[in-house]
Amino acid sequence: MITNNKINIHKSFGLLLIAALITTQGCKKSFLDVPPQGQQEAKEFWKTPEDATKGVNSMYANLRSWQNTAFAPMGVESLGSDEAEKGSTAGDATFFNAFDDFTLSSTEGQVKDFWKGQFQNINLANQVLDNIPNINMDATLRNRYLAEAKFIRAYSYFRLVRAFGDVPLRLNVPKDPSEYNLPRTPAAQIWAAIEKDLDEAAAVLPQTYGPADVGRATKGAAKGLHAKVAMYQKKWDQVLSLTNEVMTMGYALFPNYEALFRVPNENNSESVFEIQSQKIPSIAGATTSQYSQIQGVKGVSWGGWGFNVPTQALANAFEPGDPRRDATILFAGETTPQGDVVPDIVGNPRMYNQKSYVPSTYWQSGFSEGADQNIRVLRYADILLMNAEAANELGNTTQALSSLEQVRKRARQGSTTILPAVTTTDKTALRTAIWHERQVELAMEFDRFFDVIRQGRGAEVFGTKGFKAGRSELMPVPSDEIDLSGGVLTQNPGYN
Repeated sequence: MITNNKINIHKSFGLLLIAALITTQGCKKSFLDVPPQGQQEAKEFWKTPEDATKGVNSMYANLRSWQNTAFAPMGVESLGSDEAEKGSTAGDATFFNAFDDFTLSSTEGQVKDFWKGQFQNINLANQVLDNIPNINMDATLRNRYLAEAKFIRAYSYFRLVRAFGDVPLRLNVPKDPSEYNLPRTPAAQIWAAIEKDLDEAAAVLPQTYGPADVGRATKGAAKGLHAKVAMYQKKWDQVLSLTNEVMTMGYALFPNYEALFRVPNENNSESVFEIQSQKIPSIAGATTSQYSQIQGVKGVSWGGWGFNVPTQALANAFEPGDPRRDATILFAGETTPQGDVVPDIVGNPRMYNQKSYVPSTYWQSGFSEGADQNIRVLRYADILLMNAEAANELGNTTQALSSLEQVRKRARQGSTTILPAVTTTDKTALRTAIWHERQVELAMEFDRFFDVIRQGRGAEVFGTKGFKAGRSELMPVPSDEIDLSGGVLTQNPGYN
């Protein structure tokens, strides 16, 4: 049912992007307005089914861009948590310290990049949604393409709203200058728009694809992301219903937790949605995702830059004997299951993110280290843990324990002496057990910070790092965006 083939999106990235940036500035026709060489003008695009395919593929390609998978999400979605810290050497990229100790300002460049990356995704999705309905093409394929665009728009708005709260809601490409400069829309309306997109996407998207299209958004991806969106709003009936549906769609936990994150096992039975990444050997220096490169082992040719490293607090969070500890953290001095030695170099981090690790056999000079590594966005284990949490909140202890046990059983790897089954029927104690399971099962997957925030435990868990209630739950709106808007955009509390 599921293979490790990847959707062929590499050559489509950048084809659309004449109109990708939205500006409020006007200009007059002059001799300087020369059509870009080697690029198709926007007015000549969106004519054929082939244009539609290129446009849709471009959305997927942008998901693995620098702003979407590298420094910006590392700062915004990971470093504020208790599981990760800057890494590399003390003097390298010191601006990341502001994310770790909550001294962030609105001028921080990675916040701006994160904002920009998500709105680029949204703009590409809006181009698809505005233009493909006018193309004479197969109706079934057209509807599927529109559903894929709604999924990607929803995914980017999900990342934006949990990071910033109120953000501008843009559901079409601006038609005239009056639509360029939008104010922030209340978060409740953003959540509602996300849910609408995911409902409409799930109604159309197929449950599976053939080998040539593996990696595209599926019905399970739309319903699974919708469940996560509902969880952030504490809509427990909806979370339970949606996850129950996804649990009937043929997904299964991959037997080996460590191998789950290796390149040969991408798009496996546990994958609900992954961002596809693959180098093109025939194109020297081709740019793909740098997600693994920025987190790779520092000081070796096949490694990377050594950022976003696990903390001792994370290492201590695992129960005794939990195999996931060693599968999540690369320790200095160890030899990986694939035979790579992690060097113990003075001044380097003592630990690295093993989930982003790509063995040395995949490294090719001239390409980003780890360029072949997909980014796991949503796994079936997360679906089961959402199901467990919703069932517990609704008083269905039996189902909560059953879903939780599936995750712990896989983690045991057949052992009978570790990770005993959780048996408590106390709602509060079971909630705590489920939250802990989320921490260790999803560790280093850029989920922990906002998971704790939506649980209402920010000050409790992150307080010793400098977390300030009423401020640190949200990122600052980039000051450049406020300036460009002429003050139409406003700032989050506690920032200037």
